[in-house]
Amino acid sequence: MHWIDWLLTIVPIVTIVYIGWAMQKHMQGVADFLAAGRVAGRYLVSVAGMMDCGIISIVAIFEKFYRSGAAIDFWGRIATPVGLVMTLTGFVTYRFRETRAMTMAQFFEMRYSRNFRVFAGIITYLSGVLNYALFPAVSARFLLYFCGLPDTWSLFGLQVSTYATIMAVFLSAAVAIVWFGGQLTAMVTDCVQGLFSYVGYLIIVVAIMLIFSTQQFGEAMMNRPPGESFLNPFDTEKLTEFNIFYVMIGIMSSIYSRNAWLGSQAYMCSAASAHEQKMGGVLSTWRGGYTGIMISLLAVAGFTFMNHPDFGAGSAAVQAELAERINCATPAATATLREQMTVPMAMRHFLPTGVMGLFASLAIIMWVSTDQTYLHSWGSIFIQDIVLPLRRKPFTPHQQIRALRLSILAVAIFGFLFSLFFAQTTYILMFFALTGTIWLGGAGSVILGGLYWRKGTTAGAYGALITGSSLGVGGFVAQQYWGKAFYPWLTTNAPNFFASMKTSLETLGDILPCVAWKVGPNRFPLSGQEIYFLTMLLAIAAYVGISLLTCREDFNLERLLHRGQYARAEDQVAVRNVVPGKKRSPLMVLMGIDEHFTLGDKILAWSVFLWSMLHFAIFLIVIVWNVFFTPWSTRAWFLWWKYYTLWL
Repeated sequence: MHWIDWLLTIVPIVTIVYIGWAMQKHMQGVADFLAAGRVAGRYLVSVAGMMDCGIISIVAIFEKFYRSGAAIDFWGRIATPVGLVMTLTGFVTYRFRETRAMTMAQFFEMRYSRNFRVFAGIITYLSGVLNYALFPAVSARFLLYFCGLPDTWSLFGLQVSTYATIMAVFLSAAVAIVWFGGQLTAMVTDCVQGLFSYVGYLIIVVAIMLIFSTQQFGEAMMNRPPGESFLNPFDTEKLTEFNIFYVMIGIMSSIYSRNAWLGSQAYMCSAASAHEQKMGGVLSTWRGGYTGIMISLLAVAGFTFMNHPDFGAGSAAVQAELAERINCATPAATATLREQMTVPMAMRHFLPTGVMGLFASLAIIMWVSTDQTYLHSWGSIFIQDIVLPLRRKPFTPHQQIRALRLSILAVAIFGFLFSLFFAQTTYILMFFALTGTIWLGGAGSVILGGLYWRKGTTAGAYGALITGSSLGVGGFVAQQYWGKAFYPWLTTNAPNFFASMKTSLETLGDILPCVAWKVGPNRFPLSGQEIYFLTMLLAIAAYVGISLLTCREDFNLERLLHRGQYARAEDQVAVRNVVPGKKRSPLMVLMGIDEHFTLGDKILAWSVFLWSMLHFAIFLIVIVWNVFFTPWSTRAWFLWWKYYTLWL
């Protein structure tokens, strides 16, 4: 990297750390540390919340694009009405903010019991810390190969790992910012980073469009075998990991696990009111697309650079460097890391001076921002939801903040050690699905049932979480040790049973659409996403069945949500233009527009609704045309991607 790139990389990071240090004087107590004092407005909630997209998320999208291109993303538009309704109505987020809980497990104590709070806290903590522990590894490798740094550097004659050094430096920066003032400093620095990112994304998008032509994009993406199209969503039947079934499971989980993942839980309770929390989510609809186009273009540019003949020399150099530098203990880990680092290495070859430094700065900002959010969440969950309920003598505020800081530091140390020694052999998104299932598999039932169903019971909640965590742990262990232990043991000690199981799974995989349950020494038959799907179904059945058997009295949701006679004055939002006896129309209910909406709120809600439904209508027209009239050619699908997905 040029000295200009290093300057562009260092200055923003130093600025962000300084802002975090300067903000600590405003942190006055535990509520500030855990929930930013509950004073955040919609714009702060929205802009700061955009920084939950870290380096690991970008690399995961690169991986996914290399397997499925842009074709599978087309089917994701099926979820447009679902996501729109959840956003506009504040599904889950509104009611959770009404409970005034500062953590999800605190809500579990209010809704179920203290013992269940501890049980849930332990499961979510283990799932979350295990899920997070891969973040430093992927982020450090990204910077190592993107910046072209050597594998080691010399310190007093000793060779020190550059990979470990990068992890230590930026984990320390994330810990420092959260240490200063918890969620208060994290939210302000995330917002500053978000504003800086808007400018950075725009510059990077313009640079890519100047370096590559859309014709080169098209020639690279259209050069695919039948059944594995990167552009035609009706020609993807041979894609096995990221396919239509993967998309459908994602849509189901977006409803079932709404706000269940607690990696950024403090943002769920930092808003000044439930109404501001909801409006922050509505605003986020606009900035979400802005982030997505930059990441998508980088993935397309990286793929084009590696596969188009115009960039043959650069592609060969990247492949040679990958072969030379990435050699892990197992072939599976080597193949995984080489695929992960292909686009980052390619970016180093095609991004010009200045833009490269800008992206390095953005990448570090994403890393530090995401890590500080996750460190804060998992560290606070351990203290608030496991230690505090079990502690006989309450903490003083000073003791509690000190315990929270030490807990955050412990999560960072675990993440560093795990990343240093763990050999990743599966896709990042599949790893997320596997480790997340330990918690998410049962959490959706517990949260939705607790907020919306009066008959949900503590016994039902235990049943759902035990079911989900058991299958999640089992799936993670099976995938991690399939080739090392389970496959050799089965083929040696139970060959007949294994042969029968293998035949049944592969036959069923051939019958069912969009799945390929092939059994081999290096491939567990079910993906992380498929394990998650089965876990959700069984957890729902456990929660509903056990609750119906054990419910003796309906739960008082009005008291939990502070409504009616239980309302609190500080939570009230101005009521506007209410006509006594007049009911809201079904459309207003669907859009979440109520008596708290100002004229500006209504304009924002309508803009999101109309824009989203316009896209959904176009999506339906395209499907109808291709199914009932004339199927589009691959060239036509490229023009769709070019003019609709990219330019519009």
